[in-house]
This record gives sequence, structure tokens and C-alpha cells, in this order.
Amino acid sequence: MEQLKKDAERISSLEIQGATNVALHAMDFLSEFAARLTDCKTTEAYLDRLEDAKDILFNARPTEPALRNGLNYVLNKIKKSKDNVDEEHMPQLIEHYKNKYKTMIQKSKQRIAEIGSRRIPEVEENEDLTIMTHCHSSVVTGILLEAKKQGKHFRVINTETQPRLQGRKTANELIEAGIEVIHVVDSAMRWAVNLYQVDIILIGADSITSEGTVLNKIGSRLLALVAHEEHVPFYVATPLLKYNPETSFGIIERIEMRDPDEIWENPPEGITIMNPAFETVSRRYIDGLITEAGFFASSHVHFQFQKLYPDMVD
Repeated sequence: MEQLKKDAERISSLEIQGATNVALHAMDFLSEFAARLTDCKTTEAYLDRLEDAKDILFNARPTEPALRNGLNYVLNKIKKSKDNVDEEHMPQLIEHYKNKYKTMIQKSKQRIAEIGSRRIPEVEENEDLTIMTHCHSSVVTGILLEAKKQGKHFRVINTETQPRLQGRKTANELIEAGIEVIHVVDSAMRWAVNLYQVDIILIGADSITSEGTVLNKIGSRLLALVAHEEHVPFYVATPLLKYNPETSFGIIERIEMRDPDEIWENPPEGITIMNPAFETVSRRYIDGLITEAGFFASSHVHFQFQKLYPDMVD
């Protein structure tokens, strides 16, 4: 258990970042923990230890539903199979379902890239099409790279994303693919939308609630309000695996507060520094979710999740 706690700390400390990356590492940590369990005499005892491990990984960081859904998927599958497998073969079964979850994530991102690229219209090379995004989302860049492969012509405005500057990762990935990038500071969002007459705003998500509210990097709501004010379509691209089914039972998704030192090391005495990692974007500002299940209003997320992933609902 001590090794698992050290592994979980790698998630808590932000050594491991990115919702998909965090989820995949958590799957690996659970699998490695299961392989180390040699003192369980019964299947029930084994399952109890796995539940303890799940709780530790659940609490490694808030606002990580892809992690929680993956762990629920593995353990729910194991529980259904417990009468047909003994504790000696549990590690192999966990490894099997872990790999299935990884495949789900990969396929969902491929599918979203295909669906999302259809929302980017064809324009002539002498015409301007401008897309804006915020922070870094592998799902969003997947859509943009797929559209580029299809020969679509567009440029992208992206934000630097303070304080950890994840927007630079987005810029580098797009530039390497030959996509024109305009990089702006976060506080220039509204200015950029106006100046460059942005046609589409596309962001990712770290979590989705049952009522269709999206949680994403701080600054996302500001961009959504700008889109609403300027009548620019605002889309959220995300796997349904980032839906938090617990929110349908009244549980409120938590906003992660990160280390103030990210903003200001050694500040003067008497200053309180707040560093929220995420914020909410109401469904009223979202023109559509782009997911592996298709394109639909964010208020339909619970139905679509239950339909596609029944094994992740407790």
C-alpha cells in the first residue's frame, strides 16, 4: 500500500498531468498494486484491498472523472467475474480490463477527431477561417490535425494559459503540423476574438456534470462569455469518459486549488494568492458537445454516457 501511496502522490503533485494521462497512469498503478498482493486468502479479501486502492487513487486529485470512471470500470468488471476466477488470477484479469479501458480512450479520441473535423467548414485558401482554443487538449488538437489532413484551410488562435503555460504545448503541436498559430495572453481573449473575427471556439473538458455543465481550465468561462457576446459557435470536445456520473446523485464536482507558488514565489507578507485550476461553463453557453457518441447538447450527457458505458455506473 505504501508504494501505491507514492504512486498516487505523483498524480497529486502534478508530476503526471493531463486528464487522459492521469487516467492511464492510475490504471497502471492499480494493476501493479494487484500484482503485489500475495497475502489475500480469499477473493473477497482481494476485492476489499482493491477497493482501498481505488479510494487512494480517487483522492489523488479532484476533477479527474476519467480516472474514476476507469477504476470503476475495472472493479465493476472484476466483481461481476468474481465467482469464476480465484485470487491468483485476479492480476491477469485486472490487466485485461485495464487494457480494454485504454483502448476505449484511444478509440474515443479517434472517433471525436472524425466527428469534430466535420464541424470545421471548407473554405478557399484565399478566405479566412479562424478557430480559437484555450489551454491544451489532446482531443482538440486531434480534431484540428484531422481537419488539416483533410486539406481544410484555417488558422488557430490559442492562449498561453497561465500560470503553467500549457498553451505552448498546443502551439507547438499545431505548428509542427503546418497550421498557422496566433498565440495570445489569456487576458487578450476578447480582443483576439474581435480583431481576428473568430469563426469557431473549440475547447476541451476536464469534467462534465449531469446537468451539462463543463469544467475546464480557468479562463474557459470567460471565453464562453465572449463567444456568447459575439455570436461565435462555442463547442466542447471531450470523451464521455470525462462525465462524472456521481453528479446525477447531487454530488458537486470540486474545483482543484493549486499551489500559490505557481503564480508568485516568495510573495510579500499579507497577500493571499488563489490559484483555481478549473472553472465551470454553463450549458447555456455551449452550442454542442463533440463526443465519441456524436454531436449533441450537453444536457444529454447522462443519457449518452449510460447508453455507451453501462459498466461505469455504480
